[in-house]
Amino acid sequence: MAEPGTARSRTNAGPGRLLIAVYLLFAIAASSRAAVQIATRLDEAPLAYLLSALAAVVYIVAAVGLARAGHTGRRVALACCALELAGVVGVGAFSLARPDLFPDETVWSGFGSGYGYIPLVLPVLGLAWLRHTRHPDARKGPLLTPGA
Repeated sequence: MAEPGTARSRTNAGPGRLLIAVYLLFAIAASSRAAVQIATRLDEAPLAYLLSALAAVVYIVAAVGLARAGHTGRRVALACCALELAGVVGVGAFSLARPDLFPDETVWSGFGSGYGYIPLVLPVLGLAWLRHTRHPDARKGPLLTPGA
C-alpha cells in the first residue's frame, strides 16, 4: 500500500507534471489575453474579457493546488477543476444561446473551441488524475480524505 506522499498518491508526480504544465500554459495564455483585452477594449465585450480573467485565475490556482500535492493542495485542485468544468460547460452553453453577449471569445466560450476544446477536456483530466492519485485507503470512500 502506498503511503501519503508516495508517487502513487502525489498529484505532482509522473503524468501530473504534464497536467501542471498544461495548467500553467493555459494560465499564462488566459492571463495575457485577458490583461490585454481588459486594458485596451474592456468596453467592447466586458463579460467575455472578465470571464477570461476568471478562467486565468482558476488555471493558476489549479496548477498551484496540483503542484502542492498535499491534502490542502488536493482540495484546492478539486475545487478548481470542478469550478472550471462548471464554467466551461455553463459559459459554453450560454455563449451559444446568447452570442450577442459574447462579441469576442473567452477561454470558455463555445466550450473552449478557440483553444481546441482543451478547456473542456482539462478539468476532466484533472478530476480523473485527482481520483487516480488518491490514497489507496480512500478508494471506496469520497474523492478526498484527511491525510490523503
